[in-house]
Amino acid sequence: MARIEEIKQTLKDTDSTKLFFTDLNGRIMNLPINFENIESIIANGIGFDGSAVAGYATVDSSDRLLFPDPKSFRIVEFTDEKLGFFIGHVYNEQGSRAQADPRAVLENVLKEAETEYGFRFQVGPEHEFFILAEDEFGEKVHSDKAGYFQSTPHDKGELVRNRIISILKACGIRFEKAHHEVTPSQHEINLECADPLTAADRTVLFNYITQKVAEEFGYHASFMPKPFDDLNRNAFHIHISIQDLDGKNLFYDADDEYNISKTGKKFIGGILKYARETSIIMASTFNSYKAYILEREAPIVRGWGFKNRSSMVRVPYTHNPNGTRIELRNPDPAGNPYLQMAVLIAMGLQGIKEDFDCGRPDIGSTYKKKYKYRVWDRRFLPKSMHEALIEAERSKFLKEVLGEQIYDNYMSLKINDWEDHRVHITPRELNKYLSI
Repeated sequence: MARIEEIKQTLKDTDSTKLFFTDLNGRIMNLPINFENIESIIANGIGFDGSAVAGYATVDSSDRLLFPDPKSFRIVEFTDEKLGFFIGHVYNEQGSRAQADPRAVLENVLKEAETEYGFRFQVGPEHEFFILAEDEFGEKVHSDKAGYFQSTPHDKGELVRNRIISILKACGIRFEKAHHEVTPSQHEINLECADPLTAADRTVLFNYITQKVAEEFGYHASFMPKPFDDLNRNAFHIHISIQDLDGKNLFYDADDEYNISKTGKKFIGGILKYARETSIIMASTFNSYKAYILEREAPIVRGWGFKNRSSMVRVPYTHNPNGTRIELRNPDPAGNPYLQMAVLIAMGLQGIKEDFDCGRPDIGSTYKKKYKYRVWDRRFLPKSMHEALIEAERSKFLKEVLGEQIYDNYMSLKINDWEDHRVHITPRELNKYLSI
């Protein structure tokens, strides 16, 4: 109770208090509440219409409860607002956690990892986004013409990045590095590693802060995976390592050629084996698959490599055994971070359970290998959302990880999204075929 009373006193100095969560698609939802009722809301939750949130409930059974997680509490200060921030747990009713809550999926996977294997994880997502001059797509949409690591005055987004970093720092989140990315108007901010649940919660806050700050500067921040032809995409690379309960890094082996342990190789093996049938989680929109092309820093082949940025799973160089980790390079920021991290960990654990070897690493660029083109090729990641949906529809593994309810709800959302895209006539089609 002392912690809750302290939170209530702190909230007296805020302009608003909001409970944040995500729908199944990963879109940020929030519910403003009266801070004076925070003790009751933490104890009893607050009701909302679950049928109005993508993937949560049907209209005939729509009542849901949102409980603020006191551990997630932060004060977030913008130019025009001092915000009391909470991440919310979703319940069907008092004492009955909603299994349609993506956060619950990650919690379940982490509990299994710790109780059955004695594993804990550290993750470090890379946050990539565009800072655009307009929120409508047009000729003047770019905010700059800068490239990788370019400095001001070419990099027009440095002030925006610095403001994002200062707000994060003030609410207790430290950054590791920040820079202009390869594509014009594209930026990256990497935060210090954390446990997966904290990192996923932090991603929700990061995306919210980024979009708010961009607006303060008269810009529009976008996490769309691939807005531009012939330019790099926005990625959501996830670095991950395993520790035992004493904090020892279980990916490291001093005697291995790449300093990767057998546990680490089996973990990689599971990721490679299940990459296609979980692709709809990592790359969750039809736009996502337009990024899987040659020479644009998005992986196209299921493989792993040491220091190899063309590989789907990369083992970064580190001089410190405690820093030994792997990097998954196929996710993008349009997805749900709770589901992405849950599925990543579940794939690796399954590889360990099945004693699945990852094989030899990729040597050289995977983009330059000679492949005979086939429409359906299991060596590759899916080339379209349709292909990813077929793999997910056939997958017993994905259904087991997500649970039947969230799997069915998620697949329904994505199939409808694909069908809407499939039947929509685009300007490109009119330009190409109207003269026939």
